[in-house]
Amino acid sequence: MVKNYLRATGFYHVSRIWVIKGFHPLLAALVERWRLETHTFVLPVGEITVTLEDVAHIFGLPIDGKPVSGWTDSSSDFVQSQSMAVFGREPVLSSNSKSYIKLGWVRRIRDAEPLDTEESIRRYVRCQIFCVTKYLPLFRDFEQIHTYSWGSACLAHLYRALCRASRYDRRRWMALLICCLFGHGSECRVLHRYRDIPFHLLRYQLP
Repeated sequence: MVKNYLRATGFYHVSRIWVIKGFHPLLAALVERWRLETHTFVLPVGEITVTLEDVAHIFGLPIDGKPVSGWTDSSSDFVQSQSMAVFGREPVLSSNSKSYIKLGWVRRIRDAEPLDTEESIRRYVRCQIFCVTKYLPLFRDFEQIHTYSWGSACLAHLYRALCRASRYDRRRWMALLICCLFGHGSECRVLHRYRDIPFHLLRYQLP
């Protein structure tokens, strides 16, 4: 039953991808080869990048639909009201000046859902999606979740994270980057020399 609801939102495939550890040296090498101006990796064999086609193929996220956008509010009142509307519970907030919901709390309430009613299943699915993407206000209307272009938001977030990491020498590596570069469960192979091949079809290791 939960799988059907996840499929209806477009998040079933990506929800099955768990945290991937390791690959830090390879990620560091890739970030060093990231060009901010063109959003491409500059390699000895040419330039390559991650496209919407790759996001759709690897994560299964919808790339058509309404843009994932809107105003943000980090006040405790706003976060609490949104949490009550989406999760049906008052959240455990951070103690920082800007309030945010702790993922550990989201996972605990997700695992505590009895899944005996449609609303309980929807709350479970909202929790599962929230662990992947943090756009809380867009989860209020369950029937509209699938109408957004989540794949576009994923790609934009990846580009932003790569630009930040390469510009500020940050070391916050993400499973998102690993999945986009290799695909879930794939192996590293030598990079094809054909530049018109989609990124998700390239299985490689850096020279």
